Amino acid sequence: MQVTETQNEGLKRAYDMIITAEELDAKVNEKLEAARADFQMKGFRKGRAPLALMKKMFGQSVLGEAMQESIDTALQEHFEKTGDRPTMQPEVKMTNDEWKEGDDVAVSVSYECLPDIPEPDFSKLKLERLVTVVDDEAVNEALENLAAQSQNFEKRRKGSKAKEGDQVVIDFLGKVDGEAFEGGAGDDYPLVLGSNSFIPGFEDQLVGAKEGDKLDVNVTFPAEYGAEHLAGKDAVFECTVKEVREPKPAEVNDELATKYGAENLDGLKEQIRESLAGEYKGAARMVLKRKLMDELDDLVKFDLPSSLVEAEAQSIAHQLYHDEHPEDTGHDHGDIEVTDEHRKLAERRVRLGLLLAEIGNRNNVEVTEQEIQQAMFQQASQYPGQEREFFEFIQKNEQAQQQLRAPIFEDKVVDYIVELADVSDKEVSKEELEEAIKALDKE
Repeated sequence: MQVTETQNEGLKRAYDMIITAEELDAKVNEKLEAARADFQMKGFRKGRAPLALMKKMFGQSVLGEAMQESIDTALQEHFEKTGDRPTMQPEVKMTNDEWKEGDDVAVSVSYECLPDIPEPDFSKLKLERLVTVVDDEAVNEALENLAAQSQNFEKRRKGSKAKEGDQVVIDFLGKVDGEAFEGGAGDDYPLVLGSNSFIPGFEDQLVGAKEGDKLDVNVTFPAEYGAEHLAGKDAVFECTVKEVREPKPAEVNDELATKYGAENLDGLKEQIRESLAGEYKGAARMVLKRKLMDELDDLVKFDLPSSLVEAEAQSIAHQLYHDEHPEDTGHDHGDIEVTDEHRKLAERRVRLGLLLAEIGNRNNVEVTEQEIQQAMFQQASQYPGQEREFFEFIQKNEQAQQQLRAPIFEDKVVDYIVELADVSDKEVSKEELEEAIKALDKE
C-alpha cells in the first residue's frame, strides 16, 4: 500500500492511498480460499474445488467485499502507525472513477484527529464547597408545606362567594352547538379553583359563585385537544354550584406523619431532615461542579476539532430555537443561524467534554453495569406501567445506553478531580445556597 500525505494543518489530516491490484487480488484469493473448505462443487470432493474455477464463478461477488476490507485494513494500519485518533468516521472517497478489475485502487482519506490533551496538576486547583446545615426552621417549613398539600376542604357558610383555592362541588353539562357531547357531564364534581384541571377559562368563571347558583360557562376547546371532534370548538357548560368549600391545612401531628409513611411526628421530622440534607448536598455539588468546570476551562487549553465545535454549535442553536418557539414541534423550520455566542459555548462544551473523557480514560474511570442498571431503574420509574417497554428499548438501543452512561461517567471524573483538588468547606445559609443556584442560570 502506498500512502501520500496531502494535508497536515492543525488537527486536519488528508492522505492519498493506493491499494495495488496485487494486494486486492491476494485479498480476493484469501476470501475464496477460506470459503473453499466448506464448498461442494459437482465433480469435486468437498473442499477440493479448484481456486481458479471458484474465482471465475464468485470472484466478482467477492471483489467489493475484499475492496472494503482492504481499505479498512489500510486505515487501521495507518492509525496504528501514526497514533492519530479521528474525531469522527474518516471521509473515504475512491478517486479513480473509471476503475476496472485489474487496476490499482486509489482512495482519498480525510479526517480531523483528536488533539493532545494535557492533564493539569489538580492539587493546584482551589475550590470552595458550600455546606448548609438543616435547621429546625427548615424542617418546620417543610412540615407546613406537607400539611398544606394534605389539606381538607370544609363547607363555607351559605352565601359565601367562591375564591381561588376554594373547592366548588358542581353538576355540569357541556354542549357544542346546542348538543350535549360524550364525556361532557358530571354530578357532584369537586373542582379546586385555580388547579387548571379543566379547560382554560372554565375555573375563572366560577370565582365569585355561591351555593345554589346556576350559570353558563363559555369556553373554547384548545386546538390541540385530544378529542378531535371537540378541538377548537366553542362550548357552553351549564353548571349548578352545590357547595363552596374552603381549604383547611391538615394538622401537624402523628396522623399527618402516618400519611407519609412515618411512625410518628418525630419520625417524619427525621425523614424530612435527611431529605433536606440530601437536597442541600446535591445543590452544593452543582455549584462546586460549575466552579470546577470554570477553573478547568481557564486552566487547560488545546486545539479543538472544528468539526466537533461546528456540530455542537448547530445543536445548541437548534435547541435554543425550539426553547424559544415551543409551538414549532417539527424540524421543517429551515436553517437556523449559528452565532458567535453559540460557537463560544460550543467551544467550552467540546473542550471540557474532551478533557473529562481523556482524564477518565487515562485514570481508568469506568461506569459499572450496576450503575447503569440503577440509572435505568430511576428513569423507568418515570414511566409507570411501561417499565418493561422502557427496559427493552434501552437494551436494544446503543445510543440510549450511551445517554445513560455519559452523565454517570462525567460525574465520576468530576469526583476523581475533586478528590485531588484543594477543597475548602464554607458554611452558608439555605438562602445563600439558593442564591448560588440561581446565579448558575445567569452565567
